[in-house]
Amino acid sequence: VQLVESGGGLVQPGGSLRLSCAASGFTFSSYGMRWYRQAPGKDRELVAGITSAGGSTIYTDSVKGRFTISRDNAKNTVYLQMNSLKPEDTAVYYCAVSRYGMDYWGKGTLVTVSS
Repeated sequence: VQLVESGGGLVQPGGSLRLSCAASGFTFSSYGMRWYRQAPGKDRELVAGITSAGGSTIYTDSVKGRFTISRDNAKNTVYLQMNSLKPEDTAVYYCAVSRYGMDYWGKGTLVTVSS
């Protein structure tokens, strides 16, 4: 299993970024996917999740209405569209999948929201 995140960077408050997570090594279309983030000095937290076919999503309260998770099963990729970014969204963002009782993580992509 390999998960590779991309799309992070420095953005001003109120700006937007789209993160991507390219997956390989498993049947992507059969598994739900999740995005997490970890801010400096804080625990990793679940940001958003999406079911295998993309029909259902969940979000943590702090990002509802601003972030959108989606997936393209033909491209084995899950996305996180982040709008109206706030300084408190600054974190390393990770995608993750659970298979047979094990969690797999990418190495993360850094998002910094600052003026």
